[in-house]
Amino acid sequence: MKSNIIEEGVIDLGSLYKKLEGLSDLRSSQGLRYPLAVILVLMVLAKLSGEDTPSGIAEWAQYRSAELSEHLKLTRKRMPHHSTYRRIMAEVVDADEFELLVSTYLIGKQYFGKKVLISIDGKVLRGTLNEEQDGTYLLAAYLPSEGLVLMEVEAGGKGKEVPAALTLLKMLDLREKIVIGDALHTQREASKEICVGGGDYIWYAKGNQSQLEEDIRLWFEPEPDPIPGQGRLPKDFESAQTTNKGHGRIDERKITVSSQLNDFLDWPFLNQIFKLERRVTYIKTGQVKERVVYGFTSLARDEVTPQELLGFIRSYWGIENGLHYRRDVTLLEDHTRIKNKNAGQIMACINNLVLGLLIGKKKFEYLPSARRYFNAHLAKAFNLIGGL
Repeated sequence: MKSNIIEEGVIDLGSLYKKLEGLSDLRSSQGLRYPLAVILVLMVLAKLSGEDTPSGIAEWAQYRSAELSEHLKLTRKRMPHHSTYRRIMAEVVDADEFELLVSTYLIGKQYFGKKVLISIDGKVLRGTLNEEQDGTYLLAAYLPSEGLVLMEVEAGGKGKEVPAALTLLKMLDLREKIVIGDALHTQREASKEICVGGGDYIWYAKGNQSQLEEDIRLWFEPEPDPIPGQGRLPKDFESAQTTNKGHGRIDERKITVSSQLNDFLDWPFLNQIFKLERRVTYIKTGQVKERVVYGFTSLARDEVTPQELLGFIRSYWGIENGLHYRRDVTLLEDHTRIKNKNAGQIMACINNLVLGLLIGKKKFEYLPSARRYFNAHLAKAFNLIGGL
């Protein structure tokens, strides 16, 4: 059977440990038992090996204290208590600084080709929520084609994703990137930020832009019969469609585009509008579900075909399966009870790092299998993060 594990020596990301040594350490040096880089590396190794909670991480490290001490060149053989990991996340590590470190470690100065899609989407860490629904809300910029999180920022609370999106966009290199998000992010300022930065956007027009949605919808509606002696206004519609069968259903998508409303619609850098129709047929029951949504993009007709535009829109949903599902279901992010907001963001950032190491650039086919493998091969887990 063909292994889906990359052999030792193939991955060369540089030393994570050395990068972590550059983080600010807010602790007093007096009585310090464990360097900050050691604690964070232990957390990453335990996460790579299948542990998801501070208690589980502490037990995993204690059971491997001799081997870990040898790899990390520690004179103290006893591993940190689970309360140490919690305190480090809650009080010691600056979340913004850590997010930037993880992003540069995984992405660095690499470029991923022209017209690369960036999905932006928000997520609440349910383990941090209190009775008032106050908790850690994050907004991520994700590369579906690479399986990597470019950057993630704290959104400041429920309903505050719009200003957080501008903060996130200002932190990204937007040149030759295509940014897509849900209807909440269909905002003028975000559109300007993206296009001035050298990128493009794809937005949906829905309730928060109701007049824009109505104008686009009416353009794609069938026209009434013309008055005798008068013809219909010719329209520049172009279409593309796909049909996929799998998971017990037939999924049909059709997109129709037009550029004739560019001067009529008052939106920055708008170049095309589109109508997206989706029809899902469930094979076993014969049930059919249909949905129509409208949107627009700064991509011009000579820059992207309808087929390519349809592909970009479909790839957007990769953030649900490629990122949110893996963090919630495999890495148990929503089941880990971490009430401190900073700690919740640090743990989410470690999850992004682990996904980047294991899934990014299609390294491993199946996340749980990869974690079991590294749990049994600690030396190779060290190699994965670049050694010391």
